[in-house]
Amino acid sequence: MKNKAMQLAAITTLLSCTAISPLFASAEEKEKKVNYGSNGMVVFIPNEDSQRPVDPNDPDPEKPVNPVDPTDPGGPNSGTGSSLGIDFVSSLDFGINEISNKEKIYYANAQVLTSSEGNKYVPNYAQISDNRGKNAGWKLTVKQEGQFANAAAQNKKLTGAQIKFENPTVTGKTEVTPPTAAKEIKLDPNGAESLVMSAKPTEGAGLWVNRWGQVDEVTNAKGEKVQKNKAISLSIPGKTPKDAVTYSTKLTWNLSDVPGNK
Repeated sequence: MKNKAMQLAAITTLLSCTAISPLFASAEEKEKKVNYGSNGMVVFIPNEDSQRPVDPNDPDPEKPVNPVDPTDPGGPNSGTGSSLGIDFVSSLDFGINEISNKEKIYYANAQVLTSSEGNKYVPNYAQISDNRGKNAGWKLTVKQEGQFANAAAQNKKLTGAQIKFENPTVTGKTEVTPPTAAKEIKLDPNGAESLVMSAKPTEGAGLWVNRWGQVDEVTNAKGEKVQKNKAISLSIPGKTPKDAVTYSTKLTWNLSDVPGNK
């Protein structure tokens, strides 16, 4: 009897273990974890489209503006295009002035921006976009294509007249090192190039504005209130003869992919 009781107990224990062990195996399988890695990517290419002009006081590419060209009010505001391009540069209007035999300095009219809310006056400016994605740097220069002139006048040129730019401020919304502006630019009417601003390698990517001075309200020769920019001036010697006509000149702005060295 004793042997039979021991055999029965052994069989019962074996059956109990056999019934429970699958539950332990299932719990162990649920705790197993495996890892698998996947990837993400995005590709950028140079942007060849022109950027619209922006407000030089708030150069946000999401907020384009409509600058007026005083020398061609109905003219287009399209830039040069390409991944490295000139988006806009203000034309210069030194206003209506009385003839004088004294040396005089005349200031540029402020840049006008038009909108449905009316006109806004801002400093004259140059706007550059570098969307090449190379961080290779660039250089902007300007040259005057001859003296102020009027072929139909008796005194055809304003001998000794000179344009000067001062007090530049470079601004942009891109979180990279900005380009550097020339502190002063004196244009040579004989056509020599003058540096405006430049970016060394790793600098100047994105949209950048170089604005000169600020806007001041003054009274012109006709007694009218006008908005002027004293950072851009035209000096004319008193001995230079002047006719009662419009004298004009052309400025050529050149943007090259040669990085700046200043």
